[in-house]
Amino acid sequence: MTAQTPAVDVIYIAASRRDGRFTRICVASVRRWYPDAAVRLLIGGPLEPGLERELRRFWSVGVADLPREDYGWGFVKLEPLFQPAGERFLVLDSDTVMTGPVLQHAADRTEDFIVDDEEQSAEGASEIYFDRALAEREGLAIPAAAFLFNSGQWIGTSGLIHRTDFDGLVDWGRPPRLANPRVFKNGDQGVLNFVLNDKVRKGGVRVGRVPLMRWPGHGMGGLSAQAIASDQAPARVIHWAGFKNPRLSALPGADILLFFEKAYYARLPGGSARRLLSAARHVAGAWLDRLFLPARLAWNRRTAGRPLTSREAGA
Repeated sequence: MTAQTPAVDVIYIAASRRDGRFTRICVASVRRWYPDAAVRLLIGGPLEPGLERELRRFWSVGVADLPREDYGWGFVKLEPLFQPAGERFLVLDSDTVMTGPVLQHAADRTEDFIVDDEEQSAEGASEIYFDRALAEREGLAIPAAAFLFNSGQWIGTSGLIHRTDFDGLVDWGRPPRLANPRVFKNGDQGVLNFVLNDKVRKGGVRVGRVPLMRWPGHGMGGLSAQAIASDQAPARVIHWAGFKNPRLSALPGADILLFFEKAYYARLPGGSARRLLSAARHVAGAWLDRLFLPARLAWNRRTAGRPLTSREAGA
């Protein structure tokens, strides 16, 4: 394995209280390929106690300079767009893993944004991005999208898209929420895709599409802990979107998650004991979340736009 020079200025990882175990795994995977890159957490709400200090001390991970507030359902991932102009960045959800030096896909690209080359059906687009048919019935004409991408991994440039570009789409309270959750789906994801497509149509930005993401639901061919350890795996970001079983061993690609979890704790004093404690905390937290799921759904109706489904909430 050879340390890579990143094709971005900073790598942002969105982190929240329920994803502490995944955040650690994600950090270990990023550092395997980019040991010296600037890595910062996008903190969208309360974190697991001690996690920020632990990541800073043992893995040289900083924190984005943002107000410590509730950013709702993924909207913290839009904040890098609004930073001082000219910063090139990669945004990752915490439930992701780098299987190789994925930033090589952007090394020779000159576009302002680099996204996954996802192929999506019209039905799928309506379910997870935005519903064009419903929008038309409500008097909002949305042109067909030239591209669609999951917002858990994308490369962007600050200063080209502004908060005002989301006027009428996002209510920027605390927490932010969708102005029209019937049409736009999944927190930040639908509106980001809409705004980027609109900017491209108007000639405001350029977007490149590359093979960036692998969703375990589509198979794990060629991706394994052994392939990663021997530098033989294709360079992708695996994203466990929608997979919320609290037991890592029950997830597809479990060998990869456990490989990077072991790598993470190898740096920490008493790493084996800490790992067991973290796993127990993760499972207990997941069951508590399920216990309080009805209250979370009711709260989401008031704050985040469309209510979470049981699958989205991790049930």
